[in-house]
Amino acid sequence: MEFILFFKLVFLGIIEGLTEFLPISSTGHLIVFADIVGFNDKIAALFEIVIQLGAILAVVWLYRKKIFSLISNIFSDVKSFNFSVNLFIAFLPASIVGFLFHDIIKGFLFNPVTVSVALVVGGVAILFIESRKIEEKTKEALEINKKSALIVGLSQILSLIPGVSRAGATIMGGVCSGLSRKAAAEFSFFLAIPIMFAASFYDLYKNADLLNMNSFLIIAVGFVAAFISAIVVIKWFIKFISSNNFKIFGWYRIIFGIALFIFYYFIKG
Repeated sequence: MEFILFFKLVFLGIIEGLTEFLPISSTGHLIVFADIVGFNDKIAALFEIVIQLGAILAVVWLYRKKIFSLISNIFSDVKSFNFSVNLFIAFLPASIVGFLFHDIIKGFLFNPVTVSVALVVGGVAILFIESRKIEEKTKEALEINKKSALIVGLSQILSLIPGVSRAGATIMGGVCSGLSRKAAAEFSFFLAIPIMFAASFYDLYKNADLLNMNSFLIIAVGFVAAFISAIVVIKWFIKFISSNNFKIFGWYRIIFGIALFIFYYFIKG
């Protein structure tokens, strides 16, 4: 593997890990930065989806005790069982819509202009939500109810549009439903596990003809970089939201989105 390619893969893996769990759109950033570094062939499109597994495994590792407790007590503990049911409720909407419209979404929406517009609109939405006084009815993710789980699940459908942000949509959906910021973030982390596993393996299945030793090596490099950087970000993010709101992410999205739109629509376009 050439050094320049290795550098690109590590760079994009770090971008994935840094952005997957922040409300700023990891897919959007990957599309843009992959275009900037010139990594945009068919394998690149598969790479951008599958390396998200590296970031998701960071959640599995950091929350391994809670996950093991949930699985081992799912049929003996009411809270564990209810939480698992609520995860399934939140998982269904986006998984169904994503399965039905996968090719349309990948074919027409995965481009820098769509990302830039979605970033700005999402940023405005975050600022609007944060300007409202919403009562926190649920402090812990394990205490989420079915109504909140459904709201988060419906919100996740929006994240199928690149640039919206899965984390942003689900966390803001959770906050709007009465979850604390910490509870909304942690539920978003747990929800990422089934939805991203499903999306990644579905993409692998759809692109099985691209899989060979070289493509596996390419994906593996980004996978490891995403895993390591995601661990750092998750720890920081949970501490940050304990005493801060999401406005800084809203403003970042707006500024970054406008800059991207100007560059791709007026300069490069």
